[in-house]
Amino acid sequence: MRMAAAPNRCAPDVVDLSRLHANDLDTVLAEEALAWRSMLSWDYTESAAVVRRYLAMRSLSGYALVAGSQAIGYCYYVAEDHKGIVGDLYILQDWATPENEDLLLSSALNALVSTPGIERVEAQIMLLHGRFDRALPFARYGRVYPRLFMRADLADTRSLPVVATAGNVSWEPWVPAREEESARLLAQAYRDHLDSNINDQYRTVAGARKFLYNIVHYPGCGRFHWPSSLAAYGTGQQIAGLVLASRIAPETGHITQICVAPEWKGRGLGYELLRRSLIALSEDGYERVTLTVTAENHRAIQLYQNVGFRSIRRFAAYVWDQF
Repeated sequence: MRMAAAPNRCAPDVVDLSRLHANDLDTVLAEEALAWRSMLSWDYTESAAVVRRYLAMRSLSGYALVAGSQAIGYCYYVAEDHKGIVGDLYILQDWATPENEDLLLSSALNALVSTPGIERVEAQIMLLHGRFDRALPFARYGRVYPRLFMRADLADTRSLPVVATAGNVSWEPWVPAREEESARLLAQAYRDHLDSNINDQYRTVAGARKFLYNIVHYPGCGRFHWPSSLAAYGTGQQIAGLVLASRIAPETGHITQICVAPEWKGRGLGYELLRRSLIALSEDGYERVTLTVTAENHRAIQLYQNVGFRSIRRFAAYVWDQF
């Protein structure tokens, strides 16, 4: 029997992404797209095209891992205002050791930490091959927040029972004209919430406004899906809750955000928002839906499990600050 040749184990080098040509990451991006599809039911091709486009323009900040003449991995980051965001990190499976992942990540963190004005770095690297809770680079400044990637089959969505909310509620499609009051709702709903430690945009109305804009206009969480993005209004048309969804594959939707005003918690509003969004996705031909949730958010996890979601992957959100 002929054995497959082991990959060349020369020590990989870290190089700036600006040194790569547009097609140098093709092998890495192709394998990454397969991984996103098989593990997460997520079509990564559009995101990969964005990486190629910015790489071709020499405007993608980050690093590549190179073995000999072959690029075997990459990590890119964005610096905005006071914060850096590690957008992605992926290494070919044959090379995906924790040591190589840490080599790339430490290069990105070193660059961000040394950038004037950067006070904080956030990352949600969903496809790390090593243990997500291992000691990472800059560990003395870092915190790890375990998260769950959950998925539900939409075939039984119509059988979910309607729950009467405690209070008069009207249900309407979410529209950008409601962005300002939605931003205020997000800031209220996440005040002192664990997730505001993970994403500091939840802490202020201005940050929440930027978060909403990015969800609607950029494909990082998929293409915004209007029919399944809804808002609930109480007396006087004051927004009480919202659910926003996106398309991450032709047959897969994704719940990008669901929140309820503090005074409406425990009154069935979150469940009913989610149920209505799932029905809208099902009616639009989607077969399944996904979402992410922080592992310590037990109340939310119970809600998701009650409507059919099951955890399929554990990953982590990372935050580095006070460096």
